[in-house]
Amino acid sequence: MQTRASNLVGRDGEIDHLHALLTATRDGRGGAAFLVGEPGIGKSRLSAVATTIALDTGMVTLRGRVGALGTLVPFRPFTEAFLSLIRRGEMPPPEGLGAYRQVLGRVIPDWSDAATPQAAVSPIILGEAVLRLLELVGQDNGCLLVLEDLHSADPETLAVLEYLVDSVGDAPVALVATLRSEECPARELAQIAAQRGTADLIELHPLDHDQVGQLIGDCLEVSPTNVPDFLIDRLWQDSAGVPLVVEELLQEATRSGQLVSAPNGSIQVVEGLRTAVPGSIVRSVTSRIEKLGPESRDLLVLAAVIGHRFPLSVVRQATDTDERLLLATLRAGLAAQLVGPDEPVPDWYAFRHPLTAEALLAGITPTERGELARRCADAIEQLHPGLPGEWCTMVAELAETGGDLLRAGRLFASAGQRSFDNGSMESAVKLLERATELLESDPDIGHRADILGSLLIALSETGQFENSAAHAATIEQMAYRNLDSRKVASLYVQLANFEHMAGRWAAALTHVATARSLLGSDAGDADFAPVDAIAAHLELARTSPGRIKSATELASRAAEAAERADLPAVACDALQLLGILSREKDLDRSIAYFHRARQVAEANNLTFQRVCSHIFQAGSILLATGSLVELERARQQAMGIGAISLAYEVDGTIAQALVMRSEHERAGRLIDECLDFTRRVRIGRSATYFLATKAMLEAHQGHRAAMESALAEASSWGGERASYELPYSYGLARTFCALLEENRELAESEMAQALAYDAQNPTTFHTSGKNGVGLLLGVLSGRNSWEHLEVVSATSASKMRWNKQFVHLSHAILLGRLGQGDEAAHQVAEALTTSEIYPMARHLGLRLVAEAAWTDGWGTPVEWLRQAENWFHEAEIGPVASACRSQLRQWGETVPQRRSGSEQVPANLRKLGITSREYEVCLLLVDRIGNKSIASRLHISPRTVEKHVASLMTKTRQPDREALSSFARTVLQD
Repeated sequence: MQTRASNLVGRDGEIDHLHALLTATRDGRGGAAFLVGEPGIGKSRLSAVATTIALDTGMVTLRGRVGALGTLVPFRPFTEAFLSLIRRGEMPPPEGLGAYRQVLGRVIPDWSDAATPQAAVSPIILGEAVLRLLELVGQDNGCLLVLEDLHSADPETLAVLEYLVDSVGDAPVALVATLRSEECPARELAQIAAQRGTADLIELHPLDHDQVGQLIGDCLEVSPTNVPDFLIDRLWQDSAGVPLVVEELLQEATRSGQLVSAPNGSIQVVEGLRTAVPGSIVRSVTSRIEKLGPESRDLLVLAAVIGHRFPLSVVRQATDTDERLLLATLRAGLAAQLVGPDEPVPDWYAFRHPLTAEALLAGITPTERGELARRCADAIEQLHPGLPGEWCTMVAELAETGGDLLRAGRLFASAGQRSFDNGSMESAVKLLERATELLESDPDIGHRADILGSLLIALSETGQFENSAAHAATIEQMAYRNLDSRKVASLYVQLANFEHMAGRWAAALTHVATARSLLGSDAGDADFAPVDAIAAHLELARTSPGRIKSATELASRAAEAAERADLPAVACDALQLLGILSREKDLDRSIAYFHRARQVAEANNLTFQRVCSHIFQAGSILLATGSLVELERARQQAMGIGAISLAYEVDGTIAQALVMRSEHERAGRLIDECLDFTRRVRIGRSATYFLATKAMLEAHQGHRAAMESALAEASSWGGERASYELPYSYGLARTFCALLEENRELAESEMAQALAYDAQNPTTFHTSGKNGVGLLLGVLSGRNSWEHLEVVSATSASKMRWNKQFVHLSHAILLGRLGQGDEAAHQVAEALTTSEIYPMARHLGLRLVAEAAWTDGWGTPVEWLRQAENWFHEAEIGPVASACRSQLRQWGETVPQRRSGSEQVPANLRKLGITSREYEVCLLLVDRIGNKSIASRLHISPRTVEKHVASLMTKTRQPDREALSSFARTVLQD
């Protein structure tokens, strides 16, 4: 495995620039280019590319370099360049130079006449002599002179170079010079030349993230897609995008055996990546530091102990340094490309590369580093009492480096609790986990218990449900070390919530029972409120007809006790559950509960609970109005605080609403993302919900096989959770699939099963049937009467927008049977208004109500059936469209000819799997019109056209749209 790149990555623009320079030079119009950048950025490699281009096109190349060691030798790069010509036998006869041959003896020792003392030669004369020699060298096809490392050049060399830069415009000579981007006479010369237009100044910038990935792939001889994202992220961060540093780090990782090639060509990182500072980086930094003096070195080493970024005020406080020396060190560090201001933050500076700090630290012992870290930690606490913001984490890091693990652990715990309170759950997890590790020997068991409780909550909300056994063992250890039984009970409550969020209800119930036994009967509100709150949640998961009532009693008791004991977080949780439980009977009351929970959270700065309450409130608004606006806003808040699992649950609710709206593509994308997440982290509680929603998505398109597959997977995940999803699975998935298959008998059976499951284990998903489509099917079959309508209408669930459309249709049919046609038609009009956002349900409702209206002689059933037939034909749901046409014919109505797929699509295309709709799109592609025009002609969306075009290209194996259009023309001619 090599570790050096064979190609120059990320420099295409610069290479094109050099190509243009050399092309013009071969035509007799020379020029100059300065390649400027920090060490390792790729200046020499780019000049080597210029040399290769020149050689490939027949140009003569010369290269000279300024010496980096010892006393500066005037004109060294020119001497080195011309001696290489002599060695290669490419030096032209000197006779053509006339008197300038003697002048060139100053830079070409072989031409110096030792017997004749040399007179002082002005830079202008010497520059002209060098130019004339270069013209002779390049007279046939041009020449390239590369001068490297000019940041160390002597004044005499720069004076000659200045003359050349100003004079090569009319000569077949190209100059390419490299220098660092530090302040020096060579950089000043380059800037002046660029301003005058006599040279190009090409600044080389660090590689971006993707370019670092390409560089790593090139170095390791694999595709960038086979390089782990973690490896790219780490090397990009540690190298600051400097190619040489990337290669050095790769070389170190390869030597240490951390990188291995897998059989499939990918690269694997063994046991994480530990990037040691390459020796070349240490030497580079050390050489620059030595130029600054010992006092400046000590200041920068202390700054490096703080980290890659450091505040100047802390360095001053920790060292008690004179202001003048500190500023002088900063200026010298800036000039040496070691540090730079960390804008836009005042007082903060940063090392130019993350490894610069590590290189500085490589020169001190661990004992010295610990002492410096303690000094810095004390300085920060003196400057920032209370350690607000990031100061707390910074001091914790320094305390750990200094060996004070208890101080570090407590500070990490404080920072983690702040992140938790602010709703930054991912950060809270990381900080609290570090605190837990560092405080393992802390004698204050109570403090450790508080940290573990917060950690369990944060882990639950970020979807990290591993290691539950380890957490249980830790609680047991604390109990053995005489932790107060009330605190132990509190930890078991948090562990129960952890297991509940993971969908492991049996384990959660065990922990609740343990907590109750520890508390006994003498505990107060502060102890029992959290137990009752989690018990209420778990009651909902039980398979019991009375679970709603029991859960409501527990949640009410928890909310009241929490208010008395001033436990706002528990109060919020209980109020949220009460809001969920009251949705079916009183939607306004439900919203009020959530609003109250939101107020409590805001008053107590409980960010996570505020977001949860907002989500639940938005969910009730969605049920009432069908609007997703508030729910999507709440989801963004969840993502903003790092509550990943919560955000995905919101996505599931949004996906369900999108299925109802017939926005199948967007719903499918959301469901797939949710399932990918839950399968990866093994959250069974959510997985069954998402799979049931996926089954609903397939069912609402008439895809039975895909629906059954999703339900089967839900059952395999299910266990305790599967029974909770059964009313939903049967009411919104199986029933609708049967209706779209025109199997009314099966639909009745599926709905009956949904109602039976709901009676046995009532669901909080109140759109699953009994208050909506189940009522309608019962009315159509004669099983449901006015009494059933009155019972449903008395609930808030009947006012939910999805249910409301079916309630109006049920009301219409019952009115029509009584001969109240006008009132019945009014109810259908209300249903159509309500169902505007639910296209499939709207037209399915028209299809179902039309027969009853025709039989009882009211409304406009023919018009309704025609609308339904057209929609289902466009949606390619053939059974319903065909049934509508059949019914219209029975009524004596003319029916538009709808050619079936087998009649319309040619046999050779049917073999390819092309559908009738895809065939219609294919025919319109002959005219080479856009997706919008095709969509307009076929009365479908442009996105659907795009989907059909992509499918046609796949099925016909055409490489692009143009080829597909040609294919379509051939089909039409045939």
